[in-house]
Amino acid sequence: MNFLQLNWDGLTEAVFFSAGLNYIRYFFMAGLVYYLFFHRPPTWLKPLEISKSKRPLPQNKRDVFYSFLSISIFGIVGILTYMMEKAGWTQLYKNVDEYGWAWWFLSLPVMVFIHDTYFYWTHYLMHNKKLFPYFHKVHHLSKNPTPLTSYAFHPLEAVVEAGIYPLLAIIIPLHQGALLIFFTFAFAYNILGHLGHELYPAWFIHSPFGKIFTTTTHHHQHHQKFNCNYGYYFTIWDRLIKTNHQDYEIFFRKNSTDSSQIKRLNISEKNVLKK
Repeated sequence: MNFLQLNWDGLTEAVFFSAGLNYIRYFFMAGLVYYLFFHRPPTWLKPLEISKSKRPLPQNKRDVFYSFLSISIFGIVGILTYMMEKAGWTQLYKNVDEYGWAWWFLSLPVMVFIHDTYFYWTHYLMHNKKLFPYFHKVHHLSKNPTPLTSYAFHPLEAVVEAGIYPLLAIIIPLHQGALLIFFTFAFAYNILGHLGHELYPAWFIHSPFGKIFTTTTHHHQHHQKFNCNYGYYFTIWDRLIKTNHQDYEIFFRKNSTDSSQIKRLNISEKNVLKK
């Protein structure tokens, strides 16, 4: 298939949705959340900050710089996915009637599950000592992450991260509107992972949801402890492969919105927090 012979109608729209929207999401969503949580935080937020240590001054500039590069790469991958669609290589569709509303809604959790699996294993592999310096080291330069860190990838890692989108478009039928909603949800969840503040209450960790879903503490601990907590939305793979940090629940209880939890920790748990 010669891409130069394709019908390029809709290319402008594709550029906007693949690159433009990502810039808007980052600079408005991540930027606004950063402003609210770190630049002008209300008094009630301060106790919920996970790490009290100061961030190096260059961190924000570095995060924004690499995020700009990453978003540009995401945009290029989006254009390539558009070209693949025009060439008939994807299962993207516009008419809901083709698969019905039931699949439209079901496709959302299916995409989340596939993305979580893709992310866990690519993330795990990028922590290999031979791959880490070339792919994932840039992201880990921010040991105390903020929402601005959410897209701060080395260009090679950005290619890997963006690869989930053409993969989804190839392997399952997806309505373009459902895919757009998934993009937005995935980014919002990424901001949550780098929020630097634990908003969930203490009881969450002991609930069925707390055993399945990741939290801000879960990913923040990954940035600080390194070889643990690789999941994106779920802790399922971390628990199965035994890569969940052994003290994750203790740290969560310390960081949760119920500050009285720290007083309820036993002596051994308090010793863990001092390490």
